[in-house]
Amino acid sequence: MSPPEEISDEEAMAAVDEVIALKPISTVLIVIAMQTEALPLVNKFQLEEDTDACLFPQKVPWVRYHGTYKDLHIDLVWPGKDPVLGVDNVGTISASLVTYASIQAFKPDLVINAGTAGGFKAKGACVGDVYVASDVAFHDRRIPIPVFDIYGIGARRTCPTPNLLKELNLKVGKLSTGDSLDMSLQDETSILANDATIKDMEGAAVAYVAELLSVPAIFIKAMTDIVDGEKPTAEEFLENLVMVTAALDQAVTQVIDFITGKCLSSL
Repeated sequence: MSPPEEISDEEAMAAVDEVIALKPISTVLIVIAMQTEALPLVNKFQLEEDTDACLFPQKVPWVRYHGTYKDLHIDLVWPGKDPVLGVDNVGTISASLVTYASIQAFKPDLVINAGTAGGFKAKGACVGDVYVASDVAFHDRRIPIPVFDIYGIGARRTCPTPNLLKELNLKVGKLSTGDSLDMSLQDETSILANDATIKDMEGAAVAYVAELLSVPAIFIKAMTDIVDGEKPTAEEFLENLVMVTAALDQAVTQVIDFITGKCLSSL
């Protein structure tokens, strides 16, 4: 009798990934940056706020809502508000921290980073459009040293969802992430190099953590402002936030409905 053939670590990991891809999705983590964006989804999915403080480190302002919608268990997490200034904890630092802690605590099958973003009219974006990001990258991590420069950009592909895109007829574009709402000339150069249609303040950070912890992630972004348009970004963002959040709510609901009962390989 011949001894069993040994398999490499890479082959073992590939086998595990294949099993995961064929397993029906049962738990979804939605990471969202602002309360205005989060509450409509909380109401839509009838999620309850979690009062069990032990799931997260003490004194962090992060907020978790959870519940069951159809056959999916949903955890929706937003980083809460700054305890001193009372504004939403937006940006890459809060997004990466809350994503890491939430994946560790809730063990989701899939992460959805949903939120509002800016779009580029040169790429065909309009206010109210909803995009699924095909790729993510940073545009403000400039490290002009060989190899570190590539690390700083942090370009990576997102979880492929060809069937979802076809069924829901959502737009697709590349997402570029930075910690500033405005766009400097250096940022613009990097965004153009990233071939981005969408600009936000969290996506690439969420993608980094999800990849680090081997959890697939998709990114749903609704356009509040046109970055290369005529109106100042901050003014247009505030003007359209509520209206565009409604479009985001509808798109995320459609995505959740599509995901229900499916496995990753069917997305």
